Amino acid sequence: MAPTTLVTGGTGTLGRPLVRELLDAGSDVRVLSRRPAPDATPFDWRTGDLRDGSGLDGALRGVEAVVHCASGTRGDVDAAANLIAAAKRSGDDPHLVYISIVGVDRIPFGYYRAKLRVEELIGACGMPWTVLRATQFHDLVASAAAALSKVPPVMPVAAGFRFQPIEVEEVAARLAELTLSGVPQGRVPDMGGPQILTTGELARIYLRATGRRRTIVPVPLPGRISQAVRAGANLAPAHSDGKRTFAQFLKGE
Repeated sequence: MAPTTLVTGGTGTLGRPLVRELLDAGSDVRVLSRRPAPDATPFDWRTGDLRDGSGLDGALRGVEAVVHCASGTRGDVDAAANLIAAAKRSGDDPHLVYISIVGVDRIPFGYYRAKLRVEELIGACGMPWTVLRATQFHDLVASAAAALSKVPPVMPVAAGFRFQPIEVEEVAARLAELTLSGVPQGRVPDMGGPQILTTGELARIYLRATGRRRTIVPVPLPGRISQAVRAGANLAPAHSDGKRTFAQFLKGE
């Protein structure tokens, strides 16, 4: 029987396909949001705020699994601490499943450091847990390419950077699989897209798909973050598990 599952960030880029996967599998799904419930949803909408902990006790009551997808530019560590504390208070010992990012332990970027700290909190919480790290989603790479190509005639790209973009629905399917198994696995193998591409290759794919003409100009970027990315800290070459390529994503295939 599919577990009763609470999804934080269930209305976001990853949360929406994840919720669909869980519903299709017959799971009783709850979605936590700061916004009031809409008129009708195929899941149980719970209003609460991870930042101050309001509404969490009710949302977690009777839950067997929690998939933590909510994330922001700040406050992630406090939000996770509030979620863990409420999960403990529930007394139901739910399975905590967390989506993280490949390279959070190797790239000295503030947002990544917060994600790593959340991983550490979950690993030390004393409840069953699973953490999956994934590479960047196709839509994020496409958004960056759109911004960089906005002003002709050039399209600047970071010299020496490579990315391994992945389809968000494939990550959602993997998260659902981990959740529905009911088996806590700790940190599972990373999940990456099917291709590792340079920024120049990604730019050319984007320009072809959108019919734009730009001169691609590699720009060297200094600093420790750039050094880590050039070294491939953001990649999972041994786990090219994704199937849909960046070009297929842009074409809608």
